[in-house]
This record gives sequence, structure tokens and C-alpha cells, in this order.
Amino acid sequence: MAGVKKSFVREKKIYCGKEYLEIDVVHVTNTPEAGKVKKETSSPKQKNLNDKRSKRRFVQIANTNFGSEDLHISATYNDKYLPVNLKEAEKNIHNFLDRVKRKMKKETGKDLKYMIVTEYTPEVENKDYQQMVLDGMEDKSNKAVRIHHHIIINGGLNRDDLELLWSRTRINWKKAKDPDYRKGIDYLGFVNCDRLQPNENGIEGLVNYINKRKKGCKKWSTSMNLEKPKVKKNDSKYSYKKICMLAKTPEDKEYWRKMYKGYEPTKIDFQYNDYTGWNVYLKMRKVREKYEKQQICDRFGHKTQAAVSKQTE
Repeated sequence: MAGVKKSFVREKKIYCGKEYLEIDVVHVTNTPEAGKVKKETSSPKQKNLNDKRSKRRFVQIANTNFGSEDLHISATYNDKYLPVNLKEAEKNIHNFLDRVKRKMKKETGKDLKYMIVTEYTPEVENKDYQQMVLDGMEDKSNKAVRIHHHIIINGGLNRDDLELLWSRTRINWKKAKDPDYRKGIDYLGFVNCDRLQPNENGIEGLVNYINKRKKGCKKWSTSMNLEKPKVKKNDSKYSYKKICMLAKTPEDKEYWRKMYKGYEPTKIDFQYNDYTGWNVYLKMRKVREKYEKQQICDRFGHKTQAAVSKQTE
């Protein structure tokens, strides 16, 4: 087609909040061979690719919306309240979140933000797979699991109080600090609430852990008020010749520091494709000093550079 480039290098920047940046530099080609790859991709391979993309998107959304002031809750069931199916489990978790939402609004005035991953064992109808389970040859990442939930929420509430809400008891908050009262709470199961601990890749480690199971053994959902990662594309910044040259020195962080000033590379991943050639995937974190100064400016409004520098000392 006239006016359509046959081959070019696309830079896609994905801003995950104000601190994290992911960059895909991909050689895009409209040649018939490239299209053939997509058509001939087998169904299992395509499902695996879709699962990887879904997990990556989950990490990006998590890093965009949650940080060190926020919380991770693990919630399980005891035998008495173990759900008979996924539908019942989802009802339980949303009832829990409704209680959290009301308490958060009352105590902090903030709206609840959340991401949920529910792990469960799907019904197995394949007899061959059942026999593999009996023989101990089943896929360990898809093995049976007792249904439970992982929830990431914004901070603001007391962690002990959040754990109390994972119960069938109508909480008397005037007695909530009484140890004897807490012993009488009818919990749905074990529950634990921890503060998030981001590192150079944000909370990717936690998200990958709770999202480790194969598709079909987990289900994730989010609140509607989460901020979406911002995406910017540029089809003229890089040449394919330049990407090939950079692939010879894949650990050259200094080049990427110059290209994306104010950010520090945390991961540089070059990958080669038989049809499109070299591509590079970057993960970057805003330089801490600059990020902390920006946080102060956002919190206190515009100040002189001297004032901001003094605040960070």
C-alpha cells in the first residue's frame, strides 16, 4: 500500500505512575513472512503469549497505582466456610471489599482502590490429565490448590482492623482493641495484612508471585477507579541499524541513561526474532533524588529549587 512503511523501529514508552517506565523498542515489519508467523502460531503458544501479556499488564497497573503506603492482604478459608465454587468465593471477597470500602470512606474520606487475584482449582474433566495427577506427572504450576485470595489495596486503614473484616462477625469497633473480644471473632479463615515493599521494579516481585499460576487456575479483577499506564509511541527515534549495534553491548546502561534522562535502567532485555530481528525491552526507575523532589513539589505546590533541595536534605 502506498504511504505505508514496510519496515521501521517503534519505541513504545509505558509510564507506570511517576516512578516507573517501561520501554519496548521493536522492529516492525509489514512483510508477508512476519504476518505468516502470527497465522501459523499454534493455539497453545498463542494462549501462553496472551497469558504473558496479561501478567505484564497486571504488573504495569499495579506499579501505576500502588506503592509503599499501600497494603497486601492474603485471605484463606477454613473447612467450615470453604466455598463450594468460584462464584461463592467471589461473593465472599466482594462482601469483604464492601465492608472495607465503607470503613475507608468513613475514616479517611478516600475511595477504595483494589486489585484481586483469586487462586482456585478448576474442574478437571480430562481423564489423561487425571491419570498424570495420580502418577505424579502433572504440571506443578497447574496443580490442585485450596481456593484463596490475594488483594492489593490503597492504604489508610489499620491493618489489624482490616483483618477483623475477614469474618462473619458484625464488628463492634468500640471493643475492637480488646484481645479477648478479638479471640471471639468468627473468621472465614486465615488472614494476613502486610505493607507493600517496592524495590527497583516496584511491586513486580509480589505481583508475579500471586499471579504465578497458569490461566484457568486464577482470576483477577480490579476496581474501576484505577489509573491506567500512559503510553507514548514514536516511530522515528531509532533505526534498526542502531538497535543491532546496541545488541552487541547489551549491558550498556550509560547509553540508556542518556536516552532517558532522570531514569535508571533496572532491566535491559534484548531478544532476537527470526522475522523481525532484534528488539529490546527496558525497565527503568526514576532516579531517587529527582523522584523525591518531585514528590515534595506535588505535595507542597510549586517552590523554588533552593526550597525543594533544602526539604530533601
